[in-house]
Order: sequence, then C-alpha cells, then structure tokens
Amino acid sequence: MRVFCLTAGHFRGLMVWMEESDAAIVAQVRQGDREAFRSLVERHSRALFRLGHRMTGNVQDAEEIVQETFLRAYRRLDGFESRSSFKTWLFRIATNCSLDVISRRQRAEEVPLYDPEREPMHELPLASEAPGPEREVLSQEVSRRLAIAMHQLSPVERAAFVLRHFEGMSLEEISSLLGVKRDNAKNSVFRAVKKIRRHLEPVAGSRS
Repeated sequence: MRVFCLTAGHFRGLMVWMEESDAAIVAQVRQGDREAFRSLVERHSRALFRLGHRMTGNVQDAEEIVQETFLRAYRRLDGFESRSSFKTWLFRIATNCSLDVISRRQRAEEVPLYDPEREPMHELPLASEAPGPEREVLSQEVSRRLAIAMHQLSPVERAAFVLRHFEGMSLEEISSLLGVKRDNAKNSVFRAVKKIRRHLEPVAGSRS
C-alpha cells in the first residue's frame, strides 16, 4: 500500500487549489448549473458536521446544522462576494446555525444539550490514543468532564473555543465568523479555557 505524506508546502498548495476550485464551482452554480452545488456539499459536509457536533454535542443537531447551512448558502449564493474563501463563508453560516440551535434549545428549556449518560463525545482531544486500563479510565473521565464543561459555556464562548482549539482558527477569523471585535473573541476564548480548566483540575494531576 502506498502512503502519501503532504508537506506544509503541498498542503498550502492543496488549500489554494480547493479555494480556487470552490470559486469555479460557485461560478458554475450562478450560471445556472444547479447540480454543481452538489460538489460543494460533498466537499464540505464532513467539516460542517464536525463543527456542528462540537458546538452542540448532538448528532441530530449536527445533521440539522449541515442541512440548514447548505440551504442558507444555496439561497444566498448570489450574495457571496468572495471577500473570504467559500469555506470561511460556509463556516460563518454554520456557526450562526449552531448558535440558533443552542438558543432554541435553551429557550424551550428542553433536556440539556449534552447528557453524558446518553451520548458520550468520542472526539475529544485529551483522550489517550494508546491507553492501558488505568489510562483508558482516566481518559474517559477527562473526556466526560471536558464534555460537561463545554456544555456549561455560553453559546459564544463555546463557539469561540471550538473555532480556536478544534478548528485552529485565528482570533481574526473567529471575530469575523462571530461578528464581534477581536478583543471580544479573545476574551470569549479566555473565559472558556478558564472554565474548562476549572472542570479538569481534579484529574489534571493524574494525567502525567
């Protein structure tokens, strides 16, 4: 089996190619080739689902966010001005959809967005990749505490934290997506990290 490794230069080249390709597909759709939009859905669905799931911790909500994001993007495609990449534009829509879902849930006073007994989050980064029995138990506890902490953040704090620490975005990108000033985005990330650290303190000393 052949294994391909992307260098940083190749990766940047790939990203540039995808952005140019996205722009070409958007142009096709605008010219009347509505079927071309399917290519954009196939290309970006997974990333949007990952964002929605990390924001809400709920599979059904994440699927709804993906569908609503592409629906809004399709309807507003003529308004896309290419001042940012198409992916960034999609992420902005998906972030707003996620905040809408969270706000709707809070207003309805339904069950908590995250129930650790019902739906554990498996993608949290602190879980050990090669655990022995004790480390596996510890990783599960860290993951459980992190998931609970995530869902006690405000919607904006959660969005800022996910975009910064899961999606690797800059504070400038986060402030643009959330429609807030850079300092506000920075403060949201700071508050989120502070709250999460407080939740993880009881097990932090056990991870060494």
